[in-house]
Amino acid sequence: MKLADVGGLDALTMRRLGEELNVEAMSIYNHVANKEDLINGMADAVFSEIELPSHSDDWKTAIRKRSISFREILARHSWATTVRDSGANPGAATLRHHDRVIGTFRNGGFSVAMAAHAFSAVDSYIYGFAMQEKSLPFTTPEEVAAMAEIMLAQLPRSEYPYLAELTADYVLKPGYFYGDEFLVGLDLILDGLEAMRNAS
Repeated sequence: MKLADVGGLDALTMRRLGEELNVEAMSIYNHVANKEDLINGMADAVFSEIELPSHSDDWKTAIRKRSISFREILARHSWATTVRDSGANPGAATLRHHDRVIGTFRNGGFSVAMAAHAFSAVDSYIYGFAMQEKSLPFTTPEEVAAMAEIMLAQLPRSEYPYLAELTADYVLKPGYFYGDEFLVGLDLILDGLEAMRNAS
């Protein structure tokens, strides 16, 4: 995971892993069948790092905390946004995580079908946001502001009035940071799921 964190999955080879561990690459195959097996284990380790929803919280609070934790873990292991969990051979941490999330929705009054919808909607949002964040060419509020100023200076405002307005009146305001948008979207989804549950 450390190798992938630094160089992505392309940098992770059995040979490079062997060098890192000071062992022959072939000896790694005593522990994993192949690279796919290794990556499946890594995906399971990612799920073991995510905060499980707490039984002491209501469903919305529990899923919100878990979602924030999940996003933080995906930021730490950005390669994991493309791996997901193995559908064919999930590990114990993955199964425990999925079971707890589904159980949180079920105990929160969601039917089986609605729990499936909720799980899919929340996780699609988390993965999608993490992938978009990973692809952005900035990581700090200062970098966001610098890029926005450059873009605004080159932007023909008469052709793109709403983009110019959003950039000038929102993105360039002190304290703006793209990552803060995560909680806004998450809360919209959770409120929508609550309304769907209540309507049923």
